[in-house]
Amino acid sequence: MVSLLFGLIIGFSLGLTGGGGSIFAVPLLVYGLAMPAHEAVGVSLVAVGATALSGAIVRLRRREVEFKAAVLFGIAGIVGAPLGAVLGAKLPSEFLLGGFALLMLLVATRMWLQAIHHPTDARIVRAGDDALLDATSGPACRINPAGGLALTSRCALVLVFSGVITGLLSGLFGVGGGFLIVPALTLVASLSMQRAVATSLLIIAIISASGSTAYLLAGRPLALTVTALFVLGGLGGMVLGGRLSRRFAGPQLQKLFATAMVGVAIYILIAILFQVVELSTT
Repeated sequence: MVSLLFGLIIGFSLGLTGGGGSIFAVPLLVYGLAMPAHEAVGVSLVAVGATALSGAIVRLRRREVEFKAAVLFGIAGIVGAPLGAVLGAKLPSEFLLGGFALLMLLVATRMWLQAIHHPTDARIVRAGDDALLDATSGPACRINPAGGLALTSRCALVLVFSGVITGLLSGLFGVGGGFLIVPALTLVASLSMQRAVATSLLIIAIISASGSTAYLLAGRPLALTVTALFVLGGLGGMVLGGRLSRRFAGPQLQKLFATAMVGVAIYILIAILFQVVELSTT
C-alpha cells in the first residue's frame, strides 16, 4: 500500500510538471521503504519510465508533443547519460549532491524570472511573424504558423547539444532529467510550458528505457512487486496531475515547478550540511 501511495506521488509530479519523478522516487524508496540505493535506482528507472510513457501516449493523441524535438533530445540524452555515469562514479557523493542542488537553484531562478517577464510565453517566436529576425538571431527554435516546431539545422543542433548535456547531467546526478528537460525545452526550444511538459514525458520514457535495459542486462536485482505497485500508483497519479496541469496557465506552472525544485534543493543542501557537521564531530 505504501508503494502504491509513493507511486501516486511520482505519477502526479510527472503529470503536473513533466519532471521530478526520479527526484522524488529514489528518496521515497530509500528512506520510505528502506531499499538499498542501487536497487532503488533500478526501480525508479522502470517505474518512472513506464509512467512517463503512459502519459506521453495520452499527450501524443492530443497532439501536444513535439515529436521531432523529443526524438532528437531523447537520442542525444541516451548518448550523454553513460558519460555522466562514468564521471559521477569518480566524484565524491557530497560534491555530486551539492552540485545537483546548486544546478536546481540556478534553473529554478531562471524559470521563475521567465514566468515573471514573459507571462504570456512571449519567448515563443513564430516563423514568418518577425521579419526583423534573421536565421542567426533570436531563439534557435521557432514555432511555424501551423503551431509546430520549425526544425531548422540550427534548431536541430541546439536540441542535440541540449540533449547530450541533459543526459550527461542525468547520468552524473543519477536522476531521470525531467527537471532539466522541461526548462531546456522552454528556454532553448521556445516551447510553451504545457507543450514542454508533454514533450518531456516522451523524452523521459526514451532515456529511462535505455537506463532500465542497461540495469537489467547487468543482472542487478529488481523488486518486481514494489515496481509493479509503483507503476500502478504512478498511472493514477499521472491522470490526476495531467488534469490539474490543464487548469494552470504556463507562468503559474513554471512558478510551481520552480518552487518544487527550490524545496528539493534546500533539502539536499541541509542534508549535506548535517553530514558535514556529523563527520566533523566524530
